[in-house]
Amino acid sequence: MKYSIYAESTPNPKVMKFVSNIMLADKSIEINNLKEAKGISIAEELLKFHFVDSVYLSNNFISVTKINEIEWENIAMQLRVFISDHLNSNEVKNYTENVDVSINNENKINEVKIKKFTENEKEIEDILNEYIKPAVEADGGAITLNYYKKNIVCVDLKGACSGCPSATSTLKQGIEALLKQKINPDIEVIANER
Repeated sequence: MKYSIYAESTPNPKVMKFVSNIMLADKSIEINNLKEAKGISIAEELLKFHFVDSVYLSNNFISVTKINEIEWENIAMQLRVFISDHLNSNEVKNYTENVDVSINNENKINEVKIKKFTENEKEIEDILNEYIKPAVEADGGAITLNYYKKNIVCVDLKGACSGCPSATSTLKQGIEALLKQKINPDIEVIANER
């Protein structure tokens, strides 16, 4: 079976989502430099383009964040063809098979930590996974719960969601409204600023 790739815009003008007809990853990872990409050939090759700032790999898509100085109409087709050619020159595989996303040290690939959530945090995480995560992934991004303390829900945004101009309205009008309705009317949602 051959990989077929199509490009899809996201709400974040700096990010384009490249969708595959075949699964690419069983884990979600955000890769910001060549050191973090070690062993993930598609990310290593994409980060060699001077106009690629970061790569987010999840399920059947790759979200590419570009630098500000170049427009998508000048690079989207080039990247789509490159991704398709690269994937088709290799066997079908899981690009995150050997990635341990629980690692959190200077050689990290992702900042996912194995956390022990409280009952309230588990309830919030379940709501995020059921109602929010599918829509966020459809836009080429990811959202995970960081913590819940004193009616503050802190989430981590990755991929197309990281740095997205509409992220604040999504957090306040979408996620916060849902959590106020389902958990506590005093909840406030914030994004983890790294």
